[in-house]
Amino acid sequence: MSNLNTITKNKKSLEKKVKSYAIAERKLHIKFMVSRRCKLLVEDELKRVGIYGAKVDLGVVDLIFPLSKVQHDALQKRLHDVGLELLDDKKSILVEQIKKLVIEMVHYTEDVPIVNNSDFMAERLGYNYTYLSNLFSEVKGITIQHFYILHKIERAKEFLIYNDFSLTEIAFRLNYSSVAHLSNQFKKITGLTPTFFKHLKDPQRSLLEDF
Repeated sequence: MSNLNTITKNKKSLEKKVKSYAIAERKLHIKFMVSRRCKLLVEDELKRVGIYGAKVDLGVVDLIFPLSKVQHDALQKRLHDVGLELLDDKKSILVEQIKKLVIEMVHYTEDVPIVNNSDFMAERLGYNYTYLSNLFSEVKGITIQHFYILHKIERAKEFLIYNDFSLTEIAFRLNYSSVAHLSNQFKKITGLTPTFFKHLKDPQRSLLEDF
């Protein structure tokens, strides 16, 4: 009986030590990671702290093995040094997931959505949209809808600067009901019409990473 108690105590002691040295989560959430360049940067930083084989996506990293405490702290510092942030708070993680989903919807999805944005986001993230909307507004100071519109206008700028798409094509690709709808929203956000913006010698892009 005493041997059994000793084994149990040793097992609990070992488990306690393991918990102190390892971060159990195999999924990391990273703030300000909004572009393919950021993905390459994160992949490089992971290797620098001895983490290989991880799947890196916008705002999230899927690990093969949990991080050790040493790896976690080293990665946290390295990411901070390059302007990124390793998230641990659940609400902050959810807000970053919302941002990532909006960026995917606007910048990396060509298909026109068959359901409205609120239903799509609620289904993808597994939360009631009202909760998501209230949380996002509380943390970021703007609504999800406004954040979505800001990214649509930035995408429209990209099309105007780098592509030969007509306004009709841009309106369709960004799911606007008409060219007039696109033009009105574009002018409301930028103060310029899409046509005037396209002919500027040095058109300005907005930095949305701060949101």
